[in-house]
Amino acid sequence: MENADSLIWISGATEGIGLGLSRNIPYADARVINLSRRAHPAIESVPLDLAEPESWATVEAHFRSTLAGFRGRRAIFIQNAHLKGLTGFAGEVPVEDYARDITANMTAPIRLGEAFLRAVIDSGFGGEAGLVMMSSASARSPYEGQSVYCAGKAALEMWVRVVRRELAQRGRDHIWVTAVRPGFVDTGLTRHVAAMADRDYPVASMLRGQIERGEGVMDVDTAARHIWAALPTDRSLLLFGEQVQVDRGSAT
Repeated sequence: MENADSLIWISGATEGIGLGLSRNIPYADARVINLSRRAHPAIESVPLDLAEPESWATVEAHFRSTLAGFRGRRAIFIQNAHLKGLTGFAGEVPVEDYARDITANMTAPIRLGEAFLRAVIDSGFGGEAGLVMMSSASARSPYEGQSVYCAGKAALEMWVRVVRRELAQRGRDHIWVTAVRPGFVDTGLTRHVAAMADRDYPVASMLRGQIERGEGVMDVDTAARHIWAALPTDRSLLLFGEQVQVDRGSAT
């Protein structure tokens, strides 16, 4: 769709929330591009491996080349992809696994978000440009066994807050940036962590029970429709179905 009115990139559009987002896009005339290690069976795909910085450069080049000739109404990038294989307790897992988790789930999302913004700014695109960074309640709740995941999401949300201020400082009103905490969504990642041993992830049994009862759990399509309906946004953080979590290790 070379003459599409909307240009939408979604990382990790082959499963989970990314899949839901890809099949619930509210724009009739949209070119949708999956960024993933796996090709999407129905939409255009560009290879992305969060753990391999070389692939980040490939994605950045694609942002640049595609935006260079784009004359449509909007360009949106949703950074949704996450590398499965959460690390367990710090100091107890193989150092190479911990390092890979940091690269893929802390460094890559911010690097890709910045690459998109840079491509938008350098291209001179004057339509609506939006960046959605998928976050989690883990950004504010310290879950044992998820030190990298929690730290990465907290850093991502602060990055969004700072970048929004920077864009406003430069008068780039056509560019919006937001982070999204989607709530409890039944995805492969959710079930992956729920299946972990309680010794390595103490809240796993709670998650398993919640999934079994269907308690406050959204399917990926419902979650996706809620997210799309809230965009564009003038807020730095969108919250959906978030439950209050208690920090058991702190008195403050």
